[in-house]
Amino acid sequence: MKSLLDTVGRIAGATGFLIAVLAIVLRLSGHYRVYTYDVRTLLDGGVAAMVLATLCLVASLAERGRS
Repeated sequence: MKSLLDTVGRIAGATGFLIAVLAIVLRLSGHYRVYTYDVRTLLDGGVAAMVLATLCLVASLAERGRS
């Protein structure tokens, strides 16, 4: 379980960071929409993925403490 939480946390964190950076770059370049999505929605999705990563990594640390 610890390994799964670590893996999911790291993947979600990296993905969220990349999505957030993409949203920032798009917004600074003057784009407000990507297909049918607002750039702000992409930023929110990136932040949500980083929050998921944080929760997974904290849960992984909590599992280590129990062993």
